[in-house]
Amino acid sequence: MFTYLDQTGTLGVRLPAEEVEAFLKKYKTSLFKSYGVVKKDYVTVPDPLLKNTKEPKKYLQVSYEYVKTLKPK
Repeated sequence: MFTYLDQTGTLGVRLPAEEVEAFLKKYKTSLFKSYGVVKKDYVTVPDPLLKNTKEPKKYLQVSYEYVKTLKPK
């Protein structure tokens, strides 16, 4: 799973560790939290970023490629 849409409509994107910090700093957001649990490799996608379709596309691709490298559970 490389994205997560929670019950409130907040989108989380799973990123590799080296991308997480850069994303958090650039978009002034936080790690993704769902049902009170912080998902350490997911970032919260801020609403203004969702309105710009070109910018999130890059992160969705990075996320997808990253998840393909993970071992299946």
